[in-house]
Amino acid sequence: MINVVLLGGGNVAFHLGKAFLKANNVNLVQVYNRSISAIKHLESKTKITDSINNLHDADVYVISVTDAAIKKIVKKINSKAVVVHTSGSVAMQVLAKQEHFGVFYPLQTFSKERNIEFENIPICIEANSKKDLKVLNTLAASISNNIHFISSEQRQQLHTAAVFVNNFTNHLYHLSNIICKKHDVDSSILLPLLEETAAKAIEIPAFDAQTGPARRGDTQIIEKHLENLTESNKEIYKLLSQSIANTYGKKL
Repeated sequence: MINVVLLGGGNVAFHLGKAFLKANNVNLVQVYNRSISAIKHLESKTKITDSINNLHDADVYVISVTDAAIKKIVKKINSKAVVVHTSGSVAMQVLAKQEHFGVFYPLQTFSKERNIEFENIPICIEANSKKDLKVLNTLAASISNNIHFISSEQRQQLHTAAVFVNNFTNHLYHLSNIICKKHDVDSSILLPLLEETAAKAIEIPAFDAQTGPARRGDTQIIEKHLENLTESNKEIYKLLSQSIANTYGKKL
């Protein structure tokens, strides 16, 4: 049984807390957050606190807060436990004040409104010693079947790639919804296209799956689209179209 203290009340911490509570060989002994209201829902399931000075003993402290807050939190922890953070972009060495430290990074987009099963979520782990890495591997295996040993440099590049896959594509979905709404079209009409786009990206290489006017070098269609866009969206459209054209050796 691995005893865990979870620090944080945001989206990642919310879902990690649920996963740890479900795991057979994990004991979530306490959850800390500076705002007690964000973790009040856990009061009947584990100990909660808004005092960093009243943390319980544990085998692993999981810091799941904003990147900017990690340094502040770790300075206040004095423990022989393994101390990890869950950030995709912060180097492991930010925790070097601790004797035992590492990274426990679940590669997924998290929203409290969405129910997520951890079994297939990639968990990227790193530690300052083989012994600590073994502890993190055991903890990760208790909630996921998809574990990767990733260095800080690799993780930071992976996080950049994840921004392209998730954050940028989601923003493009948002912009497409605005275009539809502006012209009185129900944006749900795009859902089958969205689903097929994601399915193709999983089943075949994205390079082979690419379609559209920029892939074909169809400048006439591109110019018609640009006429219908706002100035800010024109810049996005041009930039992405040029990148696609460059990838396939087309001229725009």
